[in-house]
Amino acid sequence: MKKLKSFSIFLISILLISMLSACNNETASSGEKENKKPVSADEPAWKADTSPITFDWYMNFSWFASKWGEDAVSKYVTDKTGVSINYISPAGNEAEKMNTMIASGKLPDFITLGWWEDAVKKMQEGELVLPLNELAEEYDPYFFKVADNAKLEWYKQENGNVYAYPNASSSPKDFEKYKDLKPSNQTFLVRRDMYEALGSPDMSTPEGFISALKAAQEKFPEVNGAPMIPIGLNEFTDVGNGSLEGYLQNFLAIPMEKDGKLYDRTEDPEYVKWLKTFREANEEGLLAKDIFVDKRPQMEEKIAQGRYFAMLYQRSDMAAQQQALFAKDPNSVYIAVDGPANSAGDQPTLAGDSISGWTVTLISKDVKDKDRAIAFLSYLISEEGQKDFFFGEKDVTYEEKDGKPEFKPEVLKLLSSDRTAFDQQYGASYKHWMLMDTNMSLPWNPPTAEPFKQMEDWTKGKTMSFAEFDGLNPTGTSSEAISSTKISQEWGKTLPKLLLAKSDKEFDKIMKGYLEKREDLGYEKVQKYQEEMYKENKKKLSAGE
Repeated sequence: MKKLKSFSIFLISILLISMLSACNNETASSGEKENKKPVSADEPAWKADTSPITFDWYMNFSWFASKWGEDAVSKYVTDKTGVSINYISPAGNEAEKMNTMIASGKLPDFITLGWWEDAVKKMQEGELVLPLNELAEEYDPYFFKVADNAKLEWYKQENGNVYAYPNASSSPKDFEKYKDLKPSNQTFLVRRDMYEALGSPDMSTPEGFISALKAAQEKFPEVNGAPMIPIGLNEFTDVGNGSLEGYLQNFLAIPMEKDGKLYDRTEDPEYVKWLKTFREANEEGLLAKDIFVDKRPQMEEKIAQGRYFAMLYQRSDMAAQQQALFAKDPNSVYIAVDGPANSAGDQPTLAGDSISGWTVTLISKDVKDKDRAIAFLSYLISEEGQKDFFFGEKDVTYEEKDGKPEFKPEVLKLLSSDRTAFDQQYGASYKHWMLMDTNMSLPWNPPTAEPFKQMEDWTKGKTMSFAEFDGLNPTGTSSEAISSTKISQEWGKTLPKLLLAKSDKEFDKIMKGYLEKREDLGYEKVQKYQEEMYKENKKKLSAGE
């Protein structure tokens, strides 16, 4: 009995000690909260806590291979903010990887992916990501000072929340402000030495286009022992080919709307005529099999070898390869020339940065530290963060001259001569591009040097904003979205068949079959949805002004 009584006293003692300890911990915790610097709309929250933390940051691009901590910029940012990044990218199919993560219900701290991806809506609807506005209100109101209101309005959902913030984004207002400085990424490129050897032919008409490709193949059948490829395009995917859709349509100046209603560019006579021109090119043996199967790594290898005569491609995605060609032989680089044009010879209407941007970044509900996450995002989109990621550390990668930042001579030299080595050593000029603001950096950009200046200059004056046409396609799991996806996949199957058709008559039959199938798959309701979104986009753009 005495033993039982002693044991009871012992248990009561332990219980009292535990309660006292809990009280002390609560008091200490309250004290820590009280001691923590209060958040302010005028002061960046990241400065309140610069202790070491590592965020997992998922980049939904299989080609993304950057590492954090190997270059001067990322080391500087970590020293300054305490934040390190563990980059994660998919080894294979991006959509499959995203769907697998979404199905698991668990996501990395940050997620960056194309704004057009279905996964963006799935993550928002599944409440797998946190509202940036709510995070900012609770932990870092400074976010609202540095965020662009036009972008917040654009990405605001029906529930009033904003989950995603874009990079490389421009509102129509921005576009108007910087229109003389803003180039497009969309170019028709030719290898200079080959093109000039052929007498710089006019390739803006179907006849001139075919003739030039044929002449190039006859005169330059091989490049360093490998077959020359007359025309290069973006890779074919399960939903089509960007070069033969938006790029080609913009070169042909095909309108996006007529009389206030969306215009179906796919059935435009000028577009159909040029698709038939590519069909004819294939019939003439001018479309290499490579272009139907090559992915980006294979294309980059072939660009670096100078194996393409012409390309309908984005100039910025071949910068490293262009530099490599320039180093070997300045005459072997690619230059922009007038490409496919409509029958009237109208100037191209090339796409510039849109309000949607290129990618969007979201913060997962599983983020390991909400406070630090929104504070770091605010830092990234602020002028201070943008400058850090563009220039790096003062007196290390840049210096001030007459109050303006400029890359140090040796840094600029490496940027101009070897982008790969520059990225590895310095990591400036937006190597870490996930939240880059391409408008903010315009005054900072060093003068574009060759072999890039000619390509960039060619696009100026031909660039325009397509903001109101962004994000028109339904996403998610609605019936419209399912129809839209099926239609896109049907087009992905149809496009190669059109190019491989044996005759224009067969081409017409394939196109007719696609248009009929499109109707069966629910094109009418997709069109209705797109019209509604078009009107909604106009309202959003007005609200963001």
